[in-house]
Amino acid sequence: MSEIQTFEIGKGVTIGPNKPLVVMAGPCVLESEEICFQIAETMQEICADLGAQYIFKASFDKANRTSVTSHRGPGLDKGLEKLNDIKEKFNVPVVSDIHDTGQVAKAAQVIDYLQIPAFLCRQTDLLVAAGESGKAINVKKGQFLAPGDMQSVRDKIYSTGNKKVSMCERGTTFGYNNLVVDMRALQIMHGLGCPIVFDATHSVQLPGGQGNKSGGQPEFIPPLSRAAAAAGINALFMEVHPEPSKALSDGANSLNLNQVKDNLSNVLKIRRALGHE
Repeated sequence: MSEIQTFEIGKGVTIGPNKPLVVMAGPCVLESEEICFQIAETMQEICADLGAQYIFKASFDKANRTSVTSHRGPGLDKGLEKLNDIKEKFNVPVVSDIHDTGQVAKAAQVIDYLQIPAFLCRQTDLLVAAGESGKAINVKKGQFLAPGDMQSVRDKIYSTGNKKVSMCERGTTFGYNNLVVDMRALQIMHGLGCPIVFDATHSVQLPGGQGNKSGGQPEFIPPLSRAAAAAGINALFMEVHPEPSKALSDGANSLNLNQVKDNLSNVLKIRRALGHE
């Protein structure tokens, strides 16, 4: 088992062994300033109260939507402006997806934690460009990959000399329109020497389950979060929204903002029972 890397993400957040839990939470896609500010403020307060580290997450573009008519977000330029506003107002790092090599340089000027979407986790040029940016990188394991296959993903980024890489479990394809989480994957990917993130909300997604959009089973977010905490994750990723039914993207698998504190409190109790901060 490789020694697990520890690294900084922006200012004030450090991920790795013996570090407080990192919580990456926000709407699926950037929405109005009012919604984003409400979520960021609430999450920052909850994490400060519970002793977790907070990173705001939201996509500037959801490039892999089920339908061509689905909401994708404000795009790169306007999205980076919004992310920078949140970053400066709340003094928190931000994480967002990148989709092609042409986005990397501009995105890296604002985004502290470049995220590689699951469907793109084998794209060599994208991984190398992200690595060359020098930024911390969170790679979501593809729904189609065995966890051990993430070693090659890691090595592509490591080839640039950048070892600030975390790996994220977000469920594995289980038949049609369904995902399942194999908790063994968390330990297997930890064995590759990377901090591990658990995506508690995409893991309960039902891809394409509603025909022209994905469905979800949010009632399973809390138990899967607790199980992941017991398995030793370093970070928890959640899509949260004050009114999931009105979210512009992935509302069906988002956690209601008023349920976050209880869920996170239980996750932290389990971590502390196991001797983690």
